Amino acid sequence: MAGLYIGSTTGYSGKNMIVMGLGMRLQKDGYNVGYMKPVGAMPMEIDGKLGDEDAAFVQDVLGLSEDPTMVTPVVVTQDFKVKAFTGKMEGLLDAIVDGYEAVSKDKDVTLVAGSGSMYSGKYCDTDAISVIKKLGVKTVIIDRFQKELKYDYLMVMKETLGDLMAGVILNDVPPNFMDEITQLLGPALEAKGVKILGVIPRDPLMGAIKVGDLADRLGGKIISAHNKSERVVESFLIGTMQVENFMTHFRKKKNSAIIVGGDRSDVQLVALEGDCPCLILTGNLYPNDIILTRSEVLETPIIMVREDTFTVAKKMDDILSRHKLRDAIKIKQGAELVSNNIDFEFLKKELGLK
Repeated sequence: MAGLYIGSTTGYSGKNMIVMGLGMRLQKDGYNVGYMKPVGAMPMEIDGKLGDEDAAFVQDVLGLSEDPTMVTPVVVTQDFKVKAFTGKMEGLLDAIVDGYEAVSKDKDVTLVAGSGSMYSGKYCDTDAISVIKKLGVKTVIIDRFQKELKYDYLMVMKETLGDLMAGVILNDVPPNFMDEITQLLGPALEAKGVKILGVIPRDPLMGAIKVGDLADRLGGKIISAHNKSERVVESFLIGTMQVENFMTHFRKKKNSAIIVGGDRSDVQLVALEGDCPCLILTGNLYPNDIILTRSEVLETPIIMVREDTFTVAKKMDDILSRHKLRDAIKIKQGAELVSNNIDFEFLKKELGLK
């Protein structure tokens, strides 16, 4: 019976995508795969039992139906935090061991999904390092590229976990950074004993969101072309500049939502004619009739929000970097990215899979 813990240097690093991608590929290769998420932060009632929303979703994708209390023995609620911070919560690691034994029974390999970073949960001794050492399972650590890679962190993890660390997966890496990994960072990590199991390139689809979901997340409302709320947004542009400058940037950024003040009809019209996926009008200002009519004719939805442009832009940045993997097309794309870019033969050898 093999176990593999999937952790990460920070939250929102793509753990669900990689867990599902690993699980689907291992199932395709003929292995009986188990799954658990020891610590859950999204409480959800499942058949009258307390479980975790993300864990339930991953189980569903992998075709599993284990007891949610075994899959996620520790679910963080407000009541849990109060007890944990006051030292009234004990035996959590033992509960995780019991859950692991239950879900891994008769399985060839069990994937154990982390929550947050490698140190999240330290306040109640359920951090990744404590769980990994208690279970004695091999570990893969994901580092998502966010302006740079956390190479120091990965080297410290190797020192901390030793032979339990199978390697790292570098996720969401932009094309212009690939050479630096190949020529500089990769060799430096390998010299410290950190095996790079895979480099997953940035894929705009993985961070995309539907217009309808975006309106909900922004707390806004769609006021035109409602029938096109399924259109996909991959990035955004702020339309605060002069029209000529805006057009230069706009031509380079496809599938970008345009965030613009409700009173900037000049920029709004250019964005509509340029086939943007949607307009986001700030300041709770309705557009004029010409803009509304063109929006309906061109079938480009307009989302109206209360906040100012700067606040909405910050929200958008957060949403696009943390949007959950829920659409079938994203799951399929994510599984392909994992399957095509990770050294499965090395991983199987590490896990003792034949």
